Amino acid sequence: MVQIGNEINHGMIWPDGHVSHLDSLAQLIKAGTDAVLQVDPSIIMLLHIALGGQNDESVFFLNNMLSRGVYFDVIGESYYPKWHGTLDDLRNNLTDLATRYSKDVIVVEYSQLKKEVNDIAFNLPNDKGKGTMIWEPLNTWEKFLMKKGIQMN
Repeated sequence: MVQIGNEINHGMIWPDGHVSHLDSLAQLIKAGTDAVLQVDPSIIMLLHIALGGQNDESVFFLNNMLSRGVYFDVIGESYYPKWHGTLDDLRNNLTDLATRYSKDVIVVEYSQLKKEVNDIAFNLPNDKGKGTMIWEPLNTWEKFLMKKGIQMN
């Protein structure tokens, strides 16, 4: 699986690839995707945005990329409650995306609420939730226990 860019809902390679220039942003993503698929057409392409609990923004971005011919197999979302809403927001967004686009969905970047995020991701309609990936596992904003009950922050 390959993603072109990381959390690209604001764009990439500014100013030309800024989200305010949707046509040129789509061209950049398509150029990257085309290059990857020329190497191996069977590679799964993931589109990664940082809008875990923000459905209106997710739909806006994905619709604009699809209408401009951007190809992707999997929707990737980041989820940090501080910026992306509640667990209900995440559940509602991922459920809508999985249903609306009939594509697999992965929470490709998160650190908190591990059990809850996994429960949401693996219980999406039509078995569209394919996984989660913890970003910076040692910087989780949560306490965890080490050997002999030593607590780390």
